Amino acid sequence: MSMGRTREIPAGEFKSKCLALLDQVSETRQEIVVTKRGRAVARLVPIEKAPSLRGSVLEADDIVEPIDVTWEANK
Repeated sequence: MSMGRTREIPAGEFKSKCLALLDQVSETRQEIVVTKRGRAVARLVPIEKAPSLRGSVLEADDIVEPIDVTWEANK
């Protein structure tokens, strides 16, 4: 899901800039390939955003109110 050219970065630079790179990938949605001695070893990609659950919970009656059923508990 890269937009444009994938950026490559050496592992040493990734190590020193990790937190900033995480923010950058999140904001730009552009993946970064981490290399070691010129060989690709990992890919940092943005995750898909989870859908919002806002409005999906329905209001119920009082959930702590006793019900009209008699029952026995084990002692």
